[in-house]
Order: sequence, then C-alpha cells, then structure tokens
Amino acid sequence: MKVTELPIFHEISQGQKKSFLTGENFKSQDVLGVHQMVKDDTVYYIFRVWAPQALEVFLVGDFNNWQDTELMSKDEETGIWEITTNTPQQMDLYKYHITQLNGRKIMKIDPFAKKFEQRPGTAAVVYTETEKKWKDGLWRGRNKRIKHDKRPLNIYEVHASSFKHHSNGEPYGFKELKDDLIPYLIKMNYTHVEFMPLMEHPLDQSWGYQLTGYFALCSYYGTPEDLQDFVEECHLNNIGVIVDWVPGHFCVNDDALAYYDGTPQFEYTEEDRAKNVRWGSINFDLGKPEVQSFLISSILYWVEHFHIDGIRVDAVSSMIYRNYDDGPSTLNHEGGTSNLEGCHFLKKLNAVMKHKHPEVLMIAEESSSETKITGSIEDSLGFDYKWNMGWMNDILRFYEMDPYFRKDNFNLMTFSFMYMLDERFILPLSHDEVVHGKKSLMHKMWGDRYKQFAQLRNLYTYLMTHPGKKLLFMGSEFGQFLEWKFNESLEWADLEDEMNQKMQFFTSELNQLYKESSSLWELEDSSQTIEIIDADNRDETVLSFIRQGKKKKDFLVVVLNMTPIERTDFQISVPFEGTYTEIWNTEMKEYGGTWESHNIDCETFNNGGESEHIIKTIVPALGVIILKPTEIKMTRKK
Repeated sequence: MKVTELPIFHEISQGQKKSFLTGENFKSQDVLGVHQMVKDDTVYYIFRVWAPQALEVFLVGDFNNWQDTELMSKDEETGIWEITTNTPQQMDLYKYHITQLNGRKIMKIDPFAKKFEQRPGTAAVVYTETEKKWKDGLWRGRNKRIKHDKRPLNIYEVHASSFKHHSNGEPYGFKELKDDLIPYLIKMNYTHVEFMPLMEHPLDQSWGYQLTGYFALCSYYGTPEDLQDFVEECHLNNIGVIVDWVPGHFCVNDDALAYYDGTPQFEYTEEDRAKNVRWGSINFDLGKPEVQSFLISSILYWVEHFHIDGIRVDAVSSMIYRNYDDGPSTLNHEGGTSNLEGCHFLKKLNAVMKHKHPEVLMIAEESSSETKITGSIEDSLGFDYKWNMGWMNDILRFYEMDPYFRKDNFNLMTFSFMYMLDERFILPLSHDEVVHGKKSLMHKMWGDRYKQFAQLRNLYTYLMTHPGKKLLFMGSEFGQFLEWKFNESLEWADLEDEMNQKMQFFTSELNQLYKESSSLWELEDSSQTIEIIDADNRDETVLSFIRQGKKKKDFLVVVLNMTPIERTDFQISVPFEGTYTEIWNTEMKEYGGTWESHNIDCETFNNGGESEHIIKTIVPALGVIILKPTEIKMTRKK
C-alpha cells in the first residue's frame, strides 16, 4: 500500500537532497536507501534511490512477490525516486525494478543498503540499525590525545574469511573472530589489525576488492552488530582496527552500480576511462559531485558507525594516473597523464576526514613516486601513510637471492635509506606477496629449511628496525610454507611442528620488543631517527645502523649478517664510550636457532682513531643482533 501523506518522521529537506548533487552531503545514507518511521502506531518505510535518467522505478521484494505494484515517484529536480509504504517488513528482501533510459527493464540493488542477503543472492534487506552503547571511550579519547606518528604501529593483515574455518569448511564470522582472533592479536603483541575489504562483494576470488555494497558489511561475516562488538572488544584490549576500502573502481555486475539508470551514472562517460581492463571492473567518475557524496559518505559511515580507526585506500595509483591501466588512455586537458579529478577527490576526501576525525589513519596503497602522497593537503594528497612498495620489492628480491650474489646487490638492502623520509611509510609484507605463485615468505627464503627460518627471522627483524610503520600478512608470523589460499583456512596444522612454534614465539617477542623500544618509532619523521654505521660492507655483506629515540641514551645498535658465515670478532663503531649489552639475537635456541646464550657484554675500545669508540662481538650466520647501551659516558665520538 502506497502512502500519499508525507510522514512526520524522517523528513528530508530539498536542500539535503540537493547537497547530494553538489558533492557536499557526507551523510547521504540518511537521505537515500531505506529508513523506518512510525506514524499513528504504524510502521512505514521510505525508500529513495538516485537514478536521474530512469524512465520508471518500482520497489519490488518479498512483500509483493517481486511484482511491479509499488511505483516510486521521481523528484525531477534531483533525480531521486521515492516511495513511502507500510507493505514491507523488517528483514524482507528488496530491489529496484528500473526501466532504464533505453527502455531496458532490470532489477538493481540499492546502492545505499546497509545489509544484503547471503550469497548467491544479491538482494538488499529491509534493515533498521540499532543504536549501540559503546564502551570504548577510553581508547577513543587516547587516540585523539596522542598523535599516531608518535606511537608504535604494527599491523596484522587479515583476510576475514580465510583466517580460520569451522570443521565443515565454513569460515569464521565476526562472532567467532571476536573469541579467537582478538586473543591471538594480544598473544602476538600487535597494535592493530587490518582487514581486507569487509563491504559487500559477490565473489570471493576478488578478495573483497570488487564491491557492490559500499554501506554494508558482507553478509558472509555476520551482522553489523557482530562487527561493532568485535571492534569494541579490540579497543578494550588496546588494539586498533583498520579496514581496506575501494573508491577507485567497482564490480561490473549488471544488477549492481554499473550503468545504473542505463547511462554512465557512477562511472566515467568516456568508455576508455570507465573500463578498468586490469581488474575487469568499472572506474568511478571521481569528478562527479554525486559520486563524491556517495564515496565520502561511505567512508565516514564505516568510521562513525563501526568506530574504525584507519582506512587503507586501495589502488590509489589507478585513481591518480590516467595511464595506469592496461587499456588505452587519453591525456588530461593540460596534456598530462595525471587524473586531475582523482587527485582532487582524494584531497577532498582527506580534508573532510581530517576535519571530522583527525585521529583516523588514512593510508594509501600506492606504488609510484611522481606524486606526493602523505603530508598536508596543501603539499600532497593528504594521506597519513603510504605503503612503501619499493622497499618491499627490493627486500624480497634480496632475501630470495643466493648469498653468494648478495654483496653485488647490497644496494637492494640500503637504497630505501635514500628516500625513507620522502613520505610517511608503512613497510608492507602483505597478502599480495604470498599469492598467485609468488610463494609464501617462508618459501621465498634461500636455502634449506633451517636457513629459511633463519632468514625469515632476519627479515622480520629488519622490518621492525627499519624506519617506518609495519605490516605483516596472516600466516607469515609462524612461517606458513604454502602460499595463501583465499578459500581455505590458514595452515594452522603447521604449528604442530616445533620450528613453526618457535617462529611464532619469535614474532611475538619481536613485536613486543618493537612496542617497548621507543627508539624504533619515536623520531620516525626526522633524520635523527637513524644513523648509518656501515652500509658499504659489501664484502662481508653486513649492514649496521643505530635507531635513536628522543633521549640521547635511548638508542639501539642493529647489525644484520646477510651471509651464512658467522662473523667473529666483528668490530662495530658506536657513538659513546661504555658498555653495550646484546638484547636481541635471532639465532637463540628458543627462536629456532642454535645459540644457548647471548653474546657477552661489549666494552668499547679505541682502535687507534681519535676518540673512536669500537666494540667487538660475534654476529651469527644469517642472523641479526641488537645491542643497547647500559653504562656509557656521554662524550660522543668525533
């Protein structure tokens, strides 16, 4: 039954509708989608959908046997179709039956739906959110007071549906992840968990990166309330939650956003710009105001409704360069390859976020160096962090290499020092590096099984001691040998092996060392954060450097041996006279190595140079040692 009288609740002004069209409505889910209201003790629902070129729109669903009985009316000024009705009930399924501009009739999803039916169905659900009474005020208050760049940030990257499975093969939802994943994050000493996209998507093979529902938790993972409870429990245990989000392109499925009213509505008008050849998807027209309202509303909804602490924006390169894709491209009106609309959108997105939620981390997955990504809106795109893909590619290439050739390629280990302050970086050892035949991190390592574990410990220690925030993909922490499979659980059976158990323990202890060592994160935005001792020891292939905290005495000496040859009587130049104690050795027996005890304390001596302070110690084969000053005189070497 269609209601002709305007309801007294949930009234939306024409100005709110128009602000969606101008790109300035950042709560457009309050205007569009489905909303419940009560009048005269009767429950009504109002449905609104933006389809400016559609000829006719019907609301169809369980409540009318999917028949064209609920005709929606169009606001010609805004292109928004609307109906108020008491026919649907909570949890009914629905879609919009649209007659497109060319006369074609098609069932379309609600772009603003907050819940969808479980696959393989794609219908939206008539769903009213409940107001949660959050208990995470202490966490959120601390996040606002203490800047993120002055804290440790160590991220455990998770694909929610392949972390663990039930015995029947069904993946864990957020109810189970709350009971299982959160204690694991605590045990492993991570500061944050990052989920690959959680928004509604129809195909597991996309890993969530081809979305259909930008306001809906994927029904695969449970209810929105389940995710809220999970985030709250993380916060109560001092763990932040980051979610991947995909504003550059969307799923090509015909019943979703693609050519919604029969015209390029969400996508670019030019076919070569709309079509994303590389990923088989469709690119958003980021210059269109309505798309800006849609996308910025989406990200703010996730931050505000689920208390998300950070957003990793996927595929930024594809949004800021017109020639990034594999297909044909055209130049912009200035004759360049920059996607000017994409750059403007990202600046606007970050400006809005920093105005409303400055404590929320904005992270770019971006692989080029032509555009400044992090920093102020005036000087960059305005992100807080950028994934350091160059470091990741160089480092993995180096660790896969036979040590015989490493001395001739030592620059792969050290080149990142040249540009480490150009951006605020996160060092990612992510899902992308352990799939599609690339092999797991463990399997990439050179040599036999013992040497592979030794080098994995070496690699993770370098990750933790190199300037930049940290990210490691699930399963890598215990040295899973098989590469990641999106449709299977992690190889938890590996932990029946003693070496994998010790690798897991090693990662947990290393994460704790990172959290406790302010010198590893306190000055990361400054060149003072690191002092290179020796980056030119190619013959022995040993890299040594100092990580410095705010206090002069707060520093660590890091020495990495990249060959299977133990370096005895190895001399290291240190800044102050005194005693240095080894606090970390990757070859300790409890970590899977062979060393029963640490190196003895080192006393400085002078090797003939004026005021030169030298210590001598043993650096294990394929191992890393970290030394800390214990008793030093604050007379610095000249």
